[in-house]
Amino acid sequence: MPRSLKRTLFVMFVLSGFSGLLYQVVWVRMALASFGVITPVVSVVVSVFMLGLAVGSWAGGRWIDRSSAATRLSPIAFYGATELFIALGALILPRLFVLGRSWLLPVEGVDSTTYLVLSAIVIAIAMFPWCFFMGATLPLVMAFVRQVDRDETTGFSFLYLANVVGAMAGTLLTSFVLIELFGLKRPLWLAASFNVTIAAVSFALARKHRYRDAPDDARASLPGSETQALAPFSVGAGALRLILFTTGFVSMALEMVWMRAFTPVTGTLVYAFAGVLAVYLLATWLGSWLYRRHAAAGSTWRTSSLLAGGAVGVLLPVLVGDPRVGPGVAGLLVSIFPFCFAMGYLTPMLIDRRSGGDPAPGGSSYAINVIGSILGPLVATYLLLPAIGARAAALLLAAPLVALFGWTVSRRPAKPRSPAVFVTAALLVVLYVVSAFVSRGYEDGSAYDNPVVRRDHTATVISVGDGLNKRLIVNGVGMTRLDTVTKVMAHMPLAFLERPPDSTLILCFGMGTSFRSALTWEIDVTAVELVPSVVRAFDYYHADASEILADPAGRVVVDDGRRFLAREGARFDVISIDPPPPVEA
Repeated sequence: MPRSLKRTLFVMFVLSGFSGLLYQVVWVRMALASFGVITPVVSVVVSVFMLGLAVGSWAGGRWIDRSSAATRLSPIAFYGATELFIALGALILPRLFVLGRSWLLPVEGVDSTTYLVLSAIVIAIAMFPWCFFMGATLPLVMAFVRQVDRDETTGFSFLYLANVVGAMAGTLLTSFVLIELFGLKRPLWLAASFNVTIAAVSFALARKHRYRDAPDDARASLPGSETQALAPFSVGAGALRLILFTTGFVSMALEMVWMRAFTPVTGTLVYAFAGVLAVYLLATWLGSWLYRRHAAAGSTWRTSSLLAGGAVGVLLPVLVGDPRVGPGVAGLLVSIFPFCFAMGYLTPMLIDRRSGGDPAPGGSSYAINVIGSILGPLVATYLLLPAIGARAAALLLAAPLVALFGWTVSRRPAKPRSPAVFVTAALLVVLYVVSAFVSRGYEDGSAYDNPVVRRDHTATVISVGDGLNKRLIVNGVGMTRLDTVTKVMAHMPLAFLERPPDSTLILCFGMGTSFRSALTWEIDVTAVELVPSVVRAFDYYHADASEILADPAGRVVVDDGRRFLAREGARFDVISIDPPPPVEA
């Protein structure tokens, strides 16, 4: 392939990756604003994003050769068309979110199964088409690369590397610069302009590099057959698919776990998400870059070694995240680097070996990896985090990588094992024991004396202390303690009204002190709380909680505060809100 063409394709895929992650970050923020600031919304956005990539990658790899032959158009022309379609998403998706939000307003609160299911459906309908075409871009350009250079067998990793470089830049600039300066809509226009530019260049390349049939002998020797592609690999195609699925599942499940575990240190949910995603992509880029260097030199790292490194990388944040260690933001983010680096090296290596440059097996292999990435966030959000918390979830997610490490080692040809294998196994055992029995976490209660821990899909709530020293801790962040200030928050604004009040609304239930105080005015009092477990902790802080909740003048609603106000349409004499820490929220 001419060097100039290779550089052009690389830049195009950098811009494509930039746009794709800009869309994801902005769509997460828009979804939180439209459907509630809760972890399930983030997990659904991430899962739908990955679902579109998986189906698009599989479909693009399946039909591009036939479509190109039938129309006599170069595959790069189809790529240009997909980029144009993706650009439409910048204009259409925000409107779909607004329509979905309006449609869901009459539905129950954000803690209800009905609302969670319906909001997931709305998000999926709004996002899937654009994500589908994002996923199709890789196999489409792989087909073009193969047509231009039939000896190229590492087309996937070449494009994957460029895509990750752009994705990393898109995540950082969007989260910390573009949204802060320009809001949510204008960054979408920037991404759309990149898509249109890529489309224009693609159509120009399609005119220069027209479709051409492969000679029969070239077709017969095209890379991608299972025997040829898997020759360097010690296990079969089924095992390769299992590894790709498992690593995708663990990677994206950990993204949700890390967001929950790191929030006490990194700040708000949106910045925890952006920080984790940025480091994830940086490490993936470096891993992919190193794999490309090693592949060019003809010697790559063993799959078993990368799996072991990934398992160590899962346990490292558990150890570094111990409150007694006192990790800063940088320390926590650096701790996830080894895992992400190992996956960044392993994924393109396996797909290159499976595909040999052929878009059909390349697209299907990538789709298997992404299917795991779809299920990971959902399982983490709805099963692991509510049931066992972030630290235990990380320990559980490391187990499949340890098992795959042992299995791939056992598949090597019979010969004396290298000492490094036994050292690695011993290291994994030690790290597991220390992580499970010695380390502590911010949100699992182990850092406190006699805690009462409650978990749900939104947060982990810890109640600790005695008397006036009782504290409320949500996802490891201290929210409030028993204090007269929260009484004054209810009494003072009611006392200064010019006429007797009829009603008051309290946003953020907390320990329930403001709600309890407002009811002494013998008026209608409504409290709105985002986290169900916070309401369930009421009786820990006040002995008369059951009587207070039974008062017919009082009502406690589990919902997003902004959504509640839009949904109810009611008016109140006083509306009071106690913003949760950290103040950056």
